[in-house]
Amino acid sequence: VQLQASGGGLVQAGGSLRLSCAASGGTFTRQVIGWFRQAPGKEREFVAAVWRNGNIYYADSVKGRFTFSKDNAKNTVYLQMNSLRPEDTAVYYCATDPSIILSSIGVSRSYKYWGQGTLVTVSS
Repeated sequence: VQLQASGGGLVQAGGSLRLSCAASGGTFTRQVIGWFRQAPGKEREFVAAVWRNGNIYYADSVKGRFTFSKDNAKNTVYLQMNSLRPEDTAVYYCATDPSIILSSIGVSRSYKYWGQGTLVTVSS
């Protein structure tokens, strides 16, 4: 399985960005894919994930601002980020694992395959 994240950049607070994660290998329609982020000097943290049945889970810090979507025809997931804040500044990663269980979708070490990360910088 390979993942390719893109779409990061510099944006002012209150602005929007859309991240993409293209997947190859595996059965995309049933893949669990998560977004994580890591700010400088901080641990990697969960942002959002899609479960095998299509249910989407969000971290409390991004609920109402970020939207996870999935395009099965393009084998791509998206993270639409609105109302961005300086504290959203981080490298954003997408990840997947064919063996992950639901109770672990928010745990970064539960994912075996990772994209290369894309930097999001939100200026105040």
